[in-house]
Parts: sequence; C-alpha cells; structure tokens
Amino acid sequence: MMIEKNHPNLSLARQCDLLGLASSTLYYQARCEDGYNLELMRLLDEQYTRAPFYGVLRMTAWLIRQGHAVNPKRVRRLMRAMDLAAVYPKPRLSLAGKEHKRYPYLLSDLKIERPNQVWSADITYIRMRRGFIYLVAILDWFSRYVLSWETSLTLEADFCIRALERALSLGQPEIFNTDQGVQFTSEAFTGALESRSIRISMDGRGRAFDNIFIERLWRSVKYEEVYLKDYEDVPAARRGLGGYFEFYDQERLHQSLDYHTPAEIYYARKKITRMN
Repeated sequence: MMIEKNHPNLSLARQCDLLGLASSTLYYQARCEDGYNLELMRLLDEQYTRAPFYGVLRMTAWLIRQGHAVNPKRVRRLMRAMDLAAVYPKPRLSLAGKEHKRYPYLLSDLKIERPNQVWSADITYIRMRRGFIYLVAILDWFSRYVLSWETSLTLEADFCIRALERALSLGQPEIFNTDQGVQFTSEAFTGALESRSIRISMDGRGRAFDNIFIERLWRSVKYEEVYLKDYEDVPAARRGLGGYFEFYDQERLHQSLDYHTPAEIYYARKKITRMN
C-alpha cells in the first residue's frame, strides 16, 4: 500500500496515519541516489554495524578492497546522507543543536536493578531496496524491553515525540537517557519528560557506549531482521519491524536475562516492585 492522492475513502492525513508516517512526509522530496550509490550505502551500513569505529578513510579503504573505485569525498557524502560518523565510536544519526539546555550523564556507575529505572532512546538508519528510512526505539534498560518504536523519512523530531508518547502510556522511568541530537534536545521532547519529573540524562560527546543496550538492540535488529528481508518499501519495512519487535519482546530469549524474554522480565519485575 502506498499513499494515493485521490483515494476514494481515505484522506491523505489518514493514509499517513495508517502507514505510521508524519503528515509532513507528504511534502518531503527524498534525496535521490542512483542505484550504484544505494549499493554503496548498503555496504556502508553493513560494515558500520560490524565496525562502528570506521571513519571515512577506513570505509574508503574497505570499499576499495571490495572492488569499488571510490574516493573519500564520495564516501564522506554518503555517510553524511546516512548520518553516520565514527566518534569513539558513537554513531551520530542526529547532530546536536548549536544552543540547547545541557543535561549531565547520570548513568556512570549506576546499578540498574528494576524496570522503569532507566529508559533510553536512539535513532538508526534502516535500508530498503530503493531508499532508506530512520527508526527510533525506546528501551527499558533493566529488561531490554522495547517500549515503543517509530519510523520516518526525515530526521525531524515528530516521530521521536510520537514514540515517546506511546512509551509513556505504558509507564514512566526515573531517568531517560539519549544522545544530544536535536530531536532529543527539542523543547517538545525534553518538556514532555520534565513535566513528569523524569530526570534527563544525555551522553557525553565522544563517549562510545553511554547508550550500550540500545546499540546492541540495533545490531540485533539489523542482523536478525533488516539484512535478511530486503524491504521493498516503507509499508514492508514497517510490517517487518513490527513483527520483529513483537518477537524480540515476547519470544526472543536473552542470555543476559538468564534466558527469559524482555516482556517476562519487564512485567514480572514490575509486579514484584508494586507488591513490595
């Protein structure tokens, strides 16, 4: 299913809502890439997932070793289009605004011992057969439970705020951790947290693993779902991701959780906490 301007029964806004897209998507003109550049971007995505510490020069050398005659200028442009950067080695899908309120990193040496103690959010690039979208997810650190997720064609803040609203309908964390991207430092996002007295934590620049659990989630999503499916279009991507997150939360056994599922840990421990 794709958006039809003259659909007999559904408005454009309703079609966007059913597809999980912001209405602004209607007015967004995707940046065109030719077939070869899209293939290079697919390779960059896979290598970045394996080796997020690879910057432009290493990525260029790696592509050349794969038989592609590319130069650093081209690789740099493609990585910027994907919003990937090796920063010790944190991917920076969203760049910080020049002026925003600074929040400290609150998780150093913090013992994570219950659900809804710490949530975190991050954005990643999801490739499709003829393009790409962005994915945001909100994760409970203790249980690894994916509380909500959303996709977008752009890096505007709207899709992150929609994901936040859905997550907050399930509960509320004591601390919410993100990077310093403009989506997460926006007044709408931070205001929604502060109005509920949720403490905001933000990763330090150049700190590789401040948000380690969601980085591991991205590896699982890509290796266990995205790279296996080769999505045709946005609806196919959303269906695939929806099915995967249902499996991840409800069925996927985690060694770090003593071979329980995230849902078992999240909901069981919530009940125990309430009883105590």
